[in-house]
Amino acid sequence: MSTLGSFIWSIADQLRGPYRPNQYGNVILPLTILRRLDCILAPDRETVRDLAAKFDNPNRLKVEVKKATGRTFYNTSNYSFANLLKDADGLADNLNDYIDRFSPDVDVFEYFDFKKEIVALEKAELLREVVSSFAAIDLHPDRVSNSDMGDAFEYIIRKFNEAANETSGDHYTPRDAIKLLVDLLFAEEDAGLGEAGIVRTLYDPTAGTGGMLSLAQEHLLAQNPDARLSLFGQEYNPQSYAICKSDMLAKGNDPSNIAFGNTLTEPAFTNRQFDFCMSNPPYGVDWKQYAKAVKEERDQAGPYGRFATGLPATSDGQMLFLLHLAHKMRDPQDGGGRVGIVMNGSPLFNGAAGSGPSEIRRYLLEGDLVEAIVALPTNMFFNTGIATYIWILDNSKAAERKGKVQLIDGTSFWTKMRKSLGSKNRVISDADRAKVLKLYDDFEDADPEHSKVLRNEDFGYWTITVERPLLDDEGEPVTDRKGKPKPDSKKRDTENVPFTYGLGPHDDRSLRSDEGASRSEVIETYFDTEVAPHVPDAWIDHAKTKVGYEIPFTRHFYKYIPPRPLAEIDADLEKQVAKILDLLREVEA
Repeated sequence: MSTLGSFIWSIADQLRGPYRPNQYGNVILPLTILRRLDCILAPDRETVRDLAAKFDNPNRLKVEVKKATGRTFYNTSNYSFANLLKDADGLADNLNDYIDRFSPDVDVFEYFDFKKEIVALEKAELLREVVSSFAAIDLHPDRVSNSDMGDAFEYIIRKFNEAANETSGDHYTPRDAIKLLVDLLFAEEDAGLGEAGIVRTLYDPTAGTGGMLSLAQEHLLAQNPDARLSLFGQEYNPQSYAICKSDMLAKGNDPSNIAFGNTLTEPAFTNRQFDFCMSNPPYGVDWKQYAKAVKEERDQAGPYGRFATGLPATSDGQMLFLLHLAHKMRDPQDGGGRVGIVMNGSPLFNGAAGSGPSEIRRYLLEGDLVEAIVALPTNMFFNTGIATYIWILDNSKAAERKGKVQLIDGTSFWTKMRKSLGSKNRVISDADRAKVLKLYDDFEDADPEHSKVLRNEDFGYWTITVERPLLDDEGEPVTDRKGKPKPDSKKRDTENVPFTYGLGPHDDRSLRSDEGASRSEVIETYFDTEVAPHVPDAWIDHAKTKVGYEIPFTRHFYKYIPPRPLAEIDADLEKQVAKILDLLREVEA
């Protein structure tokens, strides 16, 4: 638990009465951020005021402030926590002036709608008391590290969500899950990230309160204090956006790299690609309200647009974010990019051959973009106990991983929490995380009980349409003008033919879905072996053949558990019957 966060949240006790518990965060969160920024700006306040007197243009002022202080944001007000309280009657007006005079990039208080709270606090005669409490807290980076400040933010957000009876998982991803994702994301880059002065970019299109971005930065700086990771993000929830941007500001990142808006309909950074991308998009969220805009973009952007490959069902938009991230990876000729995304199980297998989800998987697998998929333990997230998976994409794989996908079953690597938080009662400890990373590093030498390495083609199949003849009253086939039998639609059936059917694991024949010779050879072999012996009059309508891809993750790790012997089951039943008879005798007596 964050001691600082707990202390700050205790200030909320002053709000009892005029404020309900579910409203405390509306005051505590923005004031925590304001006080943190106030402490950061304090040493250079006079310098910035002098520069503001010389330069009216905000863009020029920003450049001059950056030269003088090294920071990308500023405040030109004559007020701060040091003197706000000196004017007893003007506190509300002066606080508003202080907020208004931040540089344009600091728009967080607008998204918190904090001016409304200033009015409410003044009306309740609580403004002076609350501001005094925050003025007494020293949040300067010399006293409170970025990591500790991040922990405090997380604690306050959780308390706010609990008080509001909201699901914490809607606002941030558990830190243990983020740590594993970050380790996997950087696993192939550790050597490069250790170079002096290296600069890498990281992007999260569903940034939430910024937890993923912050932990990724912490990870890199722990490895190499001289490295630089430029953070970019977009978030559509106003309050989450405000918290995320404030956190980035407090840690010295460029606030202009955090954008507000819906990534699916108003994507920021449209002309940028990134070294690393990461996301935990919402699961099973309906995107019908955005469908028109998404489809219009797909039609206008053409074959190279982010949604050109296909669209998932409007009942679940997470694969839209998967496509978006694949589109945002830096080009291989520029060094390539990697993606880490957390999703539930449906993107692995939902949708038949030719459907949007299947076509998305086809695009990713035939493009050799899927490097690894890791199954996480259940009950890992605050708002759901369902199975979740980390997908790692890479458009410039290491030589030994080209053409292959590693599946890692990490469902058994967890530690029970002493106290549940919503649906979360399990945590991935450092030791658990190390086991998963070892499986990843060992690759084809990893323990086969928890890791499988498969070819991209192992996930592909053809759905063939099997026809049988329409029979007349005499039981004879009905033919067309050319003498060919007409199909009976009532007897029509489909079969899924794996690309690898009849081929060994080291068969060097091409298995790509667009290779006609190999395709017909495999399909005919399957038909002659699996279909014709049972329905000799059947044939394949090749015009209806469709390509499909699915990733049957659990099937690859299925363990057969034989049932107990019948004699053992009978013995147990006899014992239970005897107990029931004894109870009946006691009742009769």
